[in-house]
Amino acid sequence: MSSNASANLSRSETADRSAALTLHSAHVELDLRRAQDAAATTFLTTTTLEFDADLSLADSTWIDFIGDKVEQVTLNGTSLPVRYDGARIQVAGLAASNSLTIVGNGVYSRSGEGLHRFVDPVDGETYLYTQYEPADSRRVMACFEQPDMKARFTFTVHAPDGWQVLSNQSAVARHHAADAASQTVEFAQTLPISSYITAVAAGPYHRVDAAWSRGDQSVELGVFCRASLAEHLDAVEIIEVTQQGLDFFTENFDYPYPWGKYDQIFVPEYNLGAMENPGLVTFTEAYVFRGASTDSQHEGRANTILHEMAHMWFGDLVTMRWWDDLWLKESFADYMGALAAAEATRFSDAWVTFANRRKAWAYAQDQLPTTHPVVADIVDLEAAKLNFDGITYAKGAAVLKQLVAFVGRDAFFEGARRYFTRHEFGNTTLDDLLVQLEETSGRDVRAWSKAWLETTGVATLAIETDAAGQRAITQTISGQQPRPHRLAAAVYDLVNNQLLLRGVHDIDIAGERTAVDLPEADLTLLNAGDLTYAKVRLDASSLAAVESSLDTLDDALARGIVWSSLWNAVRDGELPASRFLRIVRRFAPTESNVGLLTSVLANGAFALSHYVADACRAEERRSWLDTTWSGVFAAEPGSGHQLAWARALATAAAHDEGRADGIRAILDGTGDTPAGLSLDADLRWMLVAALAATGHATPEEIDDQLTRDATSSGVTAHIEALASRPVQGVRDAAWHSAWTDRSLTNDHLAATISGFGAAGRRDLIGRFDAEYFERIRETWQTRSIEIARKLVLGLFPASDSLDLVDAWLKENADAPGALVRLVTEQRDNLARDLRVRGGQ
Repeated sequence: MSSNASANLSRSETADRSAALTLHSAHVELDLRRAQDAAATTFLTTTTLEFDADLSLADSTWIDFIGDKVEQVTLNGTSLPVRYDGARIQVAGLAASNSLTIVGNGVYSRSGEGLHRFVDPVDGETYLYTQYEPADSRRVMACFEQPDMKARFTFTVHAPDGWQVLSNQSAVARHHAADAASQTVEFAQTLPISSYITAVAAGPYHRVDAAWSRGDQSVELGVFCRASLAEHLDAVEIIEVTQQGLDFFTENFDYPYPWGKYDQIFVPEYNLGAMENPGLVTFTEAYVFRGASTDSQHEGRANTILHEMAHMWFGDLVTMRWWDDLWLKESFADYMGALAAAEATRFSDAWVTFANRRKAWAYAQDQLPTTHPVVADIVDLEAAKLNFDGITYAKGAAVLKQLVAFVGRDAFFEGARRYFTRHEFGNTTLDDLLVQLEETSGRDVRAWSKAWLETTGVATLAIETDAAGQRAITQTISGQQPRPHRLAAAVYDLVNNQLLLRGVHDIDIAGERTAVDLPEADLTLLNAGDLTYAKVRLDASSLAAVESSLDTLDDALARGIVWSSLWNAVRDGELPASRFLRIVRRFAPTESNVGLLTSVLANGAFALSHYVADACRAEERRSWLDTTWSGVFAAEPGSGHQLAWARALATAAAHDEGRADGIRAILDGTGDTPAGLSLDADLRWMLVAALAATGHATPEEIDDQLTRDATSSGVTAHIEALASRPVQGVRDAAWHSAWTDRSLTNDHLAATISGFGAAGRRDLIGRFDAEYFERIRETWQTRSIEIARKLVLGLFPASDSLDLVDAWLKENADAPGALVRLVTEQRDNLARDLRVRGGQ
C-alpha cells in the first residue's frame, strides 16, 4: 500500500525531475492472458525506459508505479535492489544515457482507475480498458507520471485469443500461441505523447469499421462496444459526426490529424464522459442508448465526440507543461466541441445547450469559496484531480468565446495554427499561446488574460434606467475589479402578448457602470448571442414580459439566456423559487427545444429539493408531480419531449406518492397509459425506483425488473432501487455497505450512495451525520481518490445546520487540501440552500 505522501506528486519535484532527465522512448509489455480468471487479481507489466540524465543535476531519480509488487529493476544491464514504497521506485547510479527495465505486478481495477476489468452479466465475457488522467498510468506501467516527460511509446500485449486488442497505434504484428489460447499483439510506436494519454483496451468488443479521407490523407475509423450492446450501437451517426469533425478541425487548424487511426470505444463502469487518448478515444457507455433517446442526448454525444477530437490538437499534439495550464486543453476542447457541433453537424443549436447547461455549471462553481482562476495554481496531483471542474471546462470555454469576440475569429484561428506548428509534440504554458494571439490580432491579449484568465468570480450585469430615461449597464463582481465585456443587447416590444424583436445593439462595457444608448423596451435582454461570461439580471419590466409571454420568443438561444437568468436569480435568492416554478409550469410544456426543456425540468426538480421554503415544499411537490404527469400525456406521442417529461415524472414521483397507482398502471400496461411512450428498460427502472423510494415496490417486484433486464445497467439500477426503499434497516445497510464493502465497483458504489439518499429522507438518514465526519479523513487516506470523492460528495449530510461541518473544518485544518476543498464546497452549497430557503 502506497503512502499518500509518495502517491501524490508535487509540481516542484516533477519540475526538478524533468529538468534533470530527458525521456526518449518507453516499451511496455502487458501480460493479460489470465484476465478472464477472477482469481487472477494482478497482471505482469514490464517497462523499459530509455532516457538521458544531466548528472550535474541528478544521478538518481524515482519511477512512478502503483501496483502489487515490483519484481525486478535493471539499469543499464545491472540488476538493482528493489526500493519500492508502493508508489515510487527509487533508482540510483544513473549514467548520462540510460536503459531502465522494471518488472512488476499491476492490479486489475474495479474503480475505473488504471486497468479496469469488467465481467458482463449478460454473457460472462470479460472486458478491459485503461483510464489514466491525471496520473493513473502508473497503475499499469512504470513511468514518469508527468505531462512534460513525453516519449515514443511501444506496446506489446499478451491476451486471450479471439479478443480485440487495441492501443493508441495500429497493430503491426500478431502472433497466436500454438494452443490457440492466447495471442501476442505488437503495436506501432507512437509519436511523442505523455503517459496519461496512452491507452490499452482488450476484450471481445464488437467492432464497426469506416474511413475518412481529405485530400491525400486517409484515416481508418473504428467504433467499439461490448458484444451485448452491439444491437444498440448507432455507429452510423457516430461515424458521421466523426467524419464531420475531422473535416472541420483539419480545415480550421490547417494541421493534418497526426495520430494515424481514429478508434472510439464505449466502455463500462466509466468515471468520465470520455478521454482523449490519441488513436483510441474512450467513452462512457451512457452514450450507447439502449432505448428511446432525445435529440438532446444525441447532441450531447456529438459534442463529446468533437470535444475529444479537438484534444487531438489541443492537449495531445501540444500539451500543458503541468496541470496549472489544464485549461490549455479542456477550455479549448469545450469551446471547440460546441463550435464544431453548431457549424459542422446537424446540431445547430449547440450554443443553446452551452449557454443554458454548461455555463450553469461554471456559474455555480465560480461562486464557491474554492473558486480559482482559469489558469490555476496547481501544486500537486490531488489538486489537479479536483480541477477538472466547471471553471476549467465551461468557464474557460465561455471566456474563449469572449476572446474570439475580442480578437476576431480569423486572428484566433491563425493564432491557433501558429501555436500548433511552433509547439508540435511539445509542452506549453499560457504565455506560449498569448504570444501567438498577440501576433495575429495586434490586440493587448495579455491585459485581456489578466482580466479574464487570471482572476476569479462571475460578474452580474443588470440594466438600469434613471428618471430621465438614460440607461446604463451595471457590473458587480465580488472581490474583483470589473472586467471588460464585448456583448450585445436585444430589445423586444410586447405587442398583442407577443414579444417582437426591435433590434440588437453591440456594446462594449467596462467598470462598474457604463452608460449605454439603449431604448426603453418591454424586454431588454443583455448578452444576446451569449458572447460573454456573466450572469444577467432581468429588470422589472423584462421579468413581467417574460412571465406573460416567454413562449413567444422564437429564438431558442434567447429563451436559453432568459431561462439561465431566471435560474441564476433563484440560486442567488433574488427570485423566489415558487415564482420560478410557476414560470416553469406555465412555459415548460410549450418549450420546443428539448435540450432546454430537459434543463428547465432538472432545475425545477432541484429548486424543489433545495430552495423552496420548508412550509411550502409538500404543496409544491404535489403541484410539480401533477405538472410532470400532465406533461407526459400532453407531449407528442413518441417524441423526445414526451421522454423528457416521463423522466421528470419519475424523478418527481420518488418524492411524492400521489401518482403511484398511475405509475404502476404504466408499468403494467393497464389503465391510463400515455400513447406512444417508449417504456424501455431504462425508463422502467426509473419508474420502479420511484415506487421503491415511496414504499410502493416490494423487493420481489424490484427483482422481477432485474429478471427483465439482467444487464450491467440493470444490475446497477437494481442495487439502487433496493437501497432506495424507505425502511430504516435498508438505509442503514446501504450506509454501511458504501463505507465498508470494498467489493463494490465504482458504479455499484454510486448506486448504493444514490439509494441511501433517495428522496432526501432525513428522518431515515439524519442519524448518520456525525458518523460521516468521523469517517471521511480516514477514507481519504485509505481509498483511491475516485472512490473517496464519491463517498465524500455523495454522503455529505444535507442537514438544517452547519455546526457539524464547521466543527470538522476547524478541527481538521491540517487535512489533505483536496479533502478540505470538497468539504468546504459542500458546506457552501448547504449554506446557500439554507439561506435561499430562509429568505422565501
